[in-house]
Amino acid sequence: MSRKETYENRTEELLKPIVEKAGVEIYDVEYVKEGSDFYLRAYIDKSEGVNINDCEAVSRALSDALDEKDFISDAYILEVSSPGLGRTLKKDKHLEKSIGKEVEIKTYKPIDKCKEFKGVLKAYDEKSITIEAENELVFERTDIALIRLALDF
Repeated sequence: MSRKETYENRTEELLKPIVEKAGVEIYDVEYVKEGSDFYLRAYIDKSEGVNINDCEAVSRALSDALDEKDFISDAYILEVSSPGLGRTLKKDKHLEKSIGKEVEIKTYKPIDKCKEFKGVLKAYDEKSITIEAENELVFERTDIALIRLALDF
């Protein structure tokens, strides 16, 4: 397991009792380097959407827990937020909640001269994701660079 995965998994374990107490759920945790800075991001969610008070409560509690456990050796910036409207669908639980919703898919390499697709998420399994556009499209998961909820305003 990489250092990144270790930090994310340990943070998620610390987060479980915190989000339960706050009445929210963990959407995702990521540890990334952007420029010269490291970021530890916790995305939280609830059915009616999270607000600034939810984020603040979780951030304070998580910050205290991280200070106590002190398992991240790098200096980092902690961020707690909503995953947003155009949320990335990284895990099966994200895909499950998004069945029947419109998604955008970006592929690593062109498929029929196109790298961006939009349609309604119909199905997924461990190897593929299926959307309904003008016709049914099936993508190998290994070909997908990004899948997220579509934003239409």
